[in-house]
Amino acid sequence: MSKPKPIVLRSQPDKSATKHLPIDWGEIDPLKRGPVIGSLSKLSHRNAIGTHSGSYSVYRALAVANGTLQADHLPDLTNTSPAEHIGPHPSWGDANLIVSLDPFGALVSEIYSSFYQQGYDIRPTIAVTKAHINLPEIQDAIAHKRVLIDGKIVKSGGNLVVTKIAIDPVWYLPGIANRIGVEESVLRRVLFQQTGGMFSDLVRRPDLQVFLPPIGGTTVYIIGDVAHISDPEKQLAVRVHDECNGSDVFGSDICTCRPYLVHGIEICIQTAQAGGSGVILYFRKEGRALGEVTKFLVYNARKRQPGGDRADAYFTRTECVAGVQDMRFQELMPDVLHWLGISRIDRLVSMSDQKYNAIINSGIQVCDRIPIPEDRIPADAQVEIIAKKAAGYYTPDGVPDATILGETQGRDLGD
Repeated sequence: MSKPKPIVLRSQPDKSATKHLPIDWGEIDPLKRGPVIGSLSKLSHRNAIGTHSGSYSVYRALAVANGTLQADHLPDLTNTSPAEHIGPHPSWGDANLIVSLDPFGALVSEIYSSFYQQGYDIRPTIAVTKAHINLPEIQDAIAHKRVLIDGKIVKSGGNLVVTKIAIDPVWYLPGIANRIGVEESVLRRVLFQQTGGMFSDLVRRPDLQVFLPPIGGTTVYIIGDVAHISDPEKQLAVRVHDECNGSDVFGSDICTCRPYLVHGIEICIQTAQAGGSGVILYFRKEGRALGEVTKFLVYNARKRQPGGDRADAYFTRTECVAGVQDMRFQELMPDVLHWLGISRIDRLVSMSDQKYNAIINSGIQVCDRIPIPEDRIPADAQVEIIAKKAAGYYTPDGVPDATILGETQGRDLGD
């Protein structure tokens, strides 16, 4: 291997580094808006803080370090264009509605072709494909005739046809700061400090307003005709779901996550088969964005506390370990809905007051809220659902009182 070049560290902005393509966030014309460039091929071209696929940047570094990946590799984007057409929608030109993703992120190889010819390395931040998914719960729904095999949405054998979208986060820092109610300078400083100083440009380069954060992204599953999503004449069902590896993948019964996710898929299928469409939003925010280690520590604390796992202490134990009950900040969540052109949700499959408030406060109408059916709630998850209902979650059955909270208990840690 050749001898590595020296790394120059600067505490002050380099005047020559400010000569980059400008980004006019909120401009509906993508050429006037400008491309987001977080690639490392030519440092002088970069106009964003961080790197593309930031949550995988350390793995990429390992591959470069051991020679598996060439540091200057450029992706061949032939035939990678979206499998379904999304937008553009008027919301793409509103700097207040979309601040956490690049609305043009799926189309960069098409709309910025002239920049590629000039040597700019512009990477997609959104990918749209087609897929079949098959879940045992859907097979059960077919067996009980809650879902029908129609040969189009649900194929023989129970395969569900979906349009699948992966979205990497792209943060417009002035918009993020405004959304969460802080000064941009404060946001930049705290982001710099709380990432251990990983991104010095947050405080060194105020001219760079776009940040590619090293966090998990979002997956969207669309059931039915994609064009129906933004059609006000068509019914739309939406399930907004935050990641829960233990339940979603491994079927843990301490929470309602997988049962509610599957119920949301079922509602979306029914809505699509009735002529509308369904959307599942899956956000990578494990353990209320506290992380899986913290979540498991909380499980232990809940079940070992005096009196056992109780609904009246559900949130207290999380706050004792993590310092906060929830770090998901649902205020950023509606951006994906606006990117899809959604202005009305007929059936919101969610009981969360935070998600509901974030959606309606962003200007999207919600007609009906669909709670999880009682028979879908695992026995050990009663602690969670009762605590959440008492804290403000939507329930058509009345808010649990202090007696019910105190009486609702989960099993012991060793059972």
